Amino acid sequence: MSDTLTKLAYQTVQQGKSYFGLVHKAVSTQLLNFVASPAIDEKTKTTKFSLELIQTIQRRMSEILETDWQDVERGVYPASLLFDNPWEDFFRYYPVVWLDMPELWQRANAKRYQEFDAEVETEGLPSYYVQNFHHQTNGYLTDTSANLYDLQVEILFNGTADPMRRRILAPLKAGLQAFSEVLPSQIKVLDVACGTGRTLRNIRGMLPKASLYGVDLSAAYLRKANQLLSQFEGTLPQLVQGNAEELPYLENYFHAVTSVFLFHELPPQARQNVINEAFRVVKPGGTFIICDSIQVGDLPELAPAMEWFPETFHEPYYRHYMTDDLVARLKNAGFDQVSEQVHFMSKYLIAKKPVAVAPEVTKMATGIAID
Repeated sequence: MSDTLTKLAYQTVQQGKSYFGLVHKAVSTQLLNFVASPAIDEKTKTTKFSLELIQTIQRRMSEILETDWQDVERGVYPASLLFDNPWEDFFRYYPVVWLDMPELWQRANAKRYQEFDAEVETEGLPSYYVQNFHHQTNGYLTDTSANLYDLQVEILFNGTADPMRRRILAPLKAGLQAFSEVLPSQIKVLDVACGTGRTLRNIRGMLPKASLYGVDLSAAYLRKANQLLSQFEGTLPQLVQGNAEELPYLENYFHAVTSVFLFHELPPQARQNVINEAFRVVKPGGTFIICDSIQVGDLPELAPAMEWFPETFHEPYYRHYMTDDLVARLKNAGFDQVSEQVHFMSKYLIAKKPVAVAPEVTKMATGIAID
């Protein structure tokens, strides 16, 4: 297939996803208004996005898709990643999304934010994690939740979740050039809070020989990740159930560490702890890349959408995240050469661990706190 036809096919698929997401949200909202009391307060219910804001969102969506394609043209990753869509999961689980909605609406309307079935094991998990984020049934702790998560996120972002995830790939590939003497099969990359493995799957597409690792608190999501990642040939990523605040790895072990869509769901001290741990386990000269939501000041024109998000979904730490100084957190942990990028609704921080790290900096990185 020629580049022109490949690009046209990609644009067609993404346009279809965008229309589908819009239709799903419109129909589900109308149904909610018809059969149930609104699950949001009056202020949020009457919030209307201006035409200008909608046009800005559409423009930025087009821009990230163009960037996605340009990275393929530059050889950052293969075009096959653009079409790596979990269609089997879509047809299997989309009806379940609808079946789950009445319970979700009821929970949201009653503001029951820590509701779990009796058989769900929550003991030993951080209290901030035992939440129904996005009003998700049983939070992140069941196989049903894991099966629905990627589909729900795709609908939320009108098919741009993977293009946002893939924006970590170019800086990751660039950061690994610091270890050009290392054999590709000996490169080690860790994804923190790997969830269902979509980010690791994208990394595998770019780095087919690298040793990949993932850590997450949810056993259910790790099972889903293992299912998705086992579809690739070669060595399976090593997945471990664990807390990102206390990573179960040696110091200076990884050539790069990534974290996608985690930090807005952490309280302030936990954010710092995760950054400290990323600094500890990444090698000197290695790269740490964060992908998460945009923050206040990144795109002022999108401020209404940012205000709408925590009002509509259960995101208890998002408001603090919006104004948190992540650059300061990274530098206080010991990282330097911190740069920032913004694509669509997501923000990226790329930080380097100095080649020569003073002992006092390493010691400081294990205990610093910023409120």
